[in-house]
Order: sequence, then C-alpha cells, then structure tokens
Amino acid sequence: MREERHWTEYQLAEYSGLTQSTISSWYRKGMLPSIPSLVKICDAFGISLAQFFLEDSDKAMVLNDKQILLLTEAAKLNSYQYEALINLIKTL
Repeated sequence: MREERHWTEYQLAEYSGLTQSTISSWYRKGMLPSIPSLVKICDAFGISLAQFFLEDSDKAMVLNDKQILLLTEAAKLNSYQYEALINLIKTL
C-alpha cells in the first residue's frame, strides 16, 4: 500500500506516528509489526484493521466520516426503525 501511494518509508512514518527506523527495520530484517503498530499504519492509510487483512483488496472499502456516522447511528435503531430507514433510503 505504501508503494501504491508512492510513499517513502519516511512519509509512512510521518503519517503513522511511528519512527522511520522502526519501519525500515521491518523491511530490512523481514520483521512483522506489532498489532498496535499495525493499527497506526492502518490509520495512516485510512483503513480499518479488518480491511487490511482482506485477501482481495478490491473488497476493501474506505468509508468517509459521513458514512461512518450513518452506520453508527443506524446501529442504534431497533429492527422496525432500521427497516424504515432502509425503505426511506431506497425511495430517495
């Protein structure tokens, strides 16, 4: 993903809040990042940890803030309200 975005290791370090030496050591020594480091990397790319582990990158969907808000609020609805919301969206 770093290379797809044409980011240097330094840029990934800046965006993720990790040190460049940490990221560089992963590449040079074939080391794997810890889960907390991986979360920071995912945050830098704007994806969730679940999306990172999807085998087919075409399935990965990045949600914007409005979409996240809609899903968060929809999750609070009871089943009747949820169905009403779905029907409303379909009629729009």
